[in-house]
Amino acid sequence: MTAEIKKGKKTVWGQVKKNRWIYLFLFPGFAFVLLFCYVPMYGLTLAFKDFKISAGIMGSPWATPIYKNFVTMWGKPDFWEAFLNTFRMGFWYIISGFPVPVILAMLLNEMRFGKYKKVLQTVYTFPNFLSWVIVGGLMTTLFSSEGFINTIITTLGGEKYSFLTNSNLIRPLLYGSNVWKGAGWSAILYLAAISGISPELYEAAEVDGANRFQRMYYITWPGIKPTAVILLILAFGGIMNNGFDQILNMVNPVVQDAAENLDTYIYRKTFKDKPDYGFSTAIGLAKSVINFAFLLAANKISKLMGESGVM
Repeated sequence: MTAEIKKGKKTVWGQVKKNRWIYLFLFPGFAFVLLFCYVPMYGLTLAFKDFKISAGIMGSPWATPIYKNFVTMWGKPDFWEAFLNTFRMGFWYIISGFPVPVILAMLLNEMRFGKYKKVLQTVYTFPNFLSWVIVGGLMTTLFSSEGFINTIITTLGGEKYSFLTNSNLIRPLLYGSNVWKGAGWSAILYLAAISGISPELYEAAEVDGANRFQRMYYITWPGIKPTAVILLILAFGGIMNNGFDQILNMVNPVVQDAAENLDTYIYRKTFKDKPDYGFSTAIGLAKSVINFAFLLAANKISKLMGESGVM
């Protein structure tokens, strides 16, 4: 038994030595994840402490009872309002944002003019590189009471409409701007998956008389379906993360109750109201647990439907 263990260790170290340059190139990425993703996790202990800035994280006493911050969280009506907004908006972000990149990639794949296709890809991808500060400014320019849309409405004889101060319209504006900003970038992933489909399948289908829509449905979609399923699972795994920057820059106090999510709620409670770092950390931890639960549930459902899943 001891000889087998030694032989196994020798084999492992032999593989490491053989592929040492690959492991060397992997080291910076591993170090980055370790230092900036795992090491800061000790800060999660704040959720179970009465944090005092003067004492620091390690010197602050444990809460009494230890789940005190979570009890405080569950007892706040404004937390539940932000929680329901987050869940509702996260669901509609997925519903509105997931199909568009798939359809866009499939349509771009059907284009036969290479230069025009590249121009369109650039146009659709460019908004992803704009910060939400700029996008928020664009939305204000378009939809404010003196904005471009209201100028057109009044020119045609209509009355001004308060798009950005209407609780019923602010969410559709958030969903629409999110799709506009991210669809082109997400479509790149599907175009990469489409590039792996054999051109012979399209040629054979064309010989058999299949039109473009039939080729898209019977060849392109099955070819990118595994990629789409994985991205959908990951999207559900982030259902409670739906845009701090976007909401901070696009939502005003008039419609705050309709669009405030947990991220902006944590920001407000931590930096604008009386700071309570233990309470804020408890919310963040609860949000992460919920995200993980949705990830596991979506992965399980995908496997029951015959897909590979992510784990």
